[in-house]
Amino acid sequence: MNSIDVREAITQAHHEEWARVVASLTRRFGDLDIAEEAAAEAFATAVQRWPADGVPPNPGAWLTTTANRQAIDRIRRENKRDDKHRKAQMSYDDPPEPLGAIDDDRLRLIFTCCHPALAMETRVALTLRMVAGLTMPEIARAFLVAESAMGQRITRAKAKIKAARIPYRMPSAEDLPARVSGVLAVLFLVFNEGYLATGPDTAPVRHELTAEAIRLTRLIRLLLPDDGEVAGLLALMLLIEARRPARVSAGGELVALDEQDRGAWDAKLIAEGHRLVRERLAAAAAGVAPGRYQILAAINAVHTSARDMRDTDWSQVLALYDQLIRLDASPIIALNRAIAVAELDGPEVALAAVDRLEPRLAGYHAYHATRADLLRRLGRSQDSRAAYDKAIDLAGNTAETASLIRRRDQLR
Repeated sequence: MNSIDVREAITQAHHEEWARVVASLTRRFGDLDIAEEAAAEAFATAVQRWPADGVPPNPGAWLTTTANRQAIDRIRRENKRDDKHRKAQMSYDDPPEPLGAIDDDRLRLIFTCCHPALAMETRVALTLRMVAGLTMPEIARAFLVAESAMGQRITRAKAKIKAARIPYRMPSAEDLPARVSGVLAVLFLVFNEGYLATGPDTAPVRHELTAEAIRLTRLIRLLLPDDGEVAGLLALMLLIEARRPARVSAGGELVALDEQDRGAWDAKLIAEGHRLVRERLAAAAAGVAPGRYQILAAINAVHTSARDMRDTDWSQVLALYDQLIRLDASPIIALNRAIAVAELDGPEVALAAVDRLEPRLAGYHAYHATRADLLRRLGRSQDSRAAYDKAIDLAGNTAETASLIRRRDQLR
């Protein structure tokens, strides 16, 4: 095996085994700091040894055993004579735990990182570090903060988990639905930051973040296969990610849905997303009410089923938004619903609905961009330009800003 193959094997092992190793160590030693550092040391050891020794037959077991040894060495070096030290009194020759037994540990780790006692931005950062294995610079770049500030945020989060004695365990049966909802919210935030990056000094689309969000959601799906909202979120992510190849033009502009080359969409991801949506529709037909992510996935399934924008079944889209708004009456959902109204009842009716949202969405760039487009369709060019100007001032994504400027300048 050449050096390139070894590097690829290490990269694959990092993607597949990081969460397993950290989760196993957290269960064994009860300390996130020890788990994280020992896992990182184990992968660093793999970088040094695998090129010479070869990739082991079971990389996950090798990494888990090596990380356990690193953790025990650290504890002994620091001479910590406490429960963690006593737990560590075991032979290096103990056989590694079967990887199948680590699955529940990974789920416990995700629920620990997404505990409601932590602020939402902290949950996101901690999940990316402890579960996804992103480096501190990667996480800091994703959220446009200094690496030192992100490091302090994660350090404080781990300290809070320790001080508050947040348990490393699955929630009780009665708490599980609410806690799963919190985990999915974290994963959706990670995905959205990759799908449309919020800052001007980063790539407009962050594929590494959307890929990590999808990978972690697949993990949750594997561990909770009967949860409809997990399936719904995975389907939603897949159907949105499928459009990524057509979302940014060669000139660096964000390409709106009605202008995208649908032949560039990822047919494999669309097929998988549609299959998940059909499964949830079958469950709904059997009397299981769909949740927010399932309805959003169904809306995206309608869009990705149309060969052309003109073929979109807007009446179905509107019906789904009507169903969604009963679950989530947020102004952003109402704004997206108005776009479907424009296609069915015309821009004037939609504009009236959008204008009613102004008190709650005045600082949201998409609100002004939607108004600008509706005003343009009504022939009110001066008002449309003013709305585009507001949207441009508020938008942070470079590709989206370029698209808005082009649309505004076309009104001349």
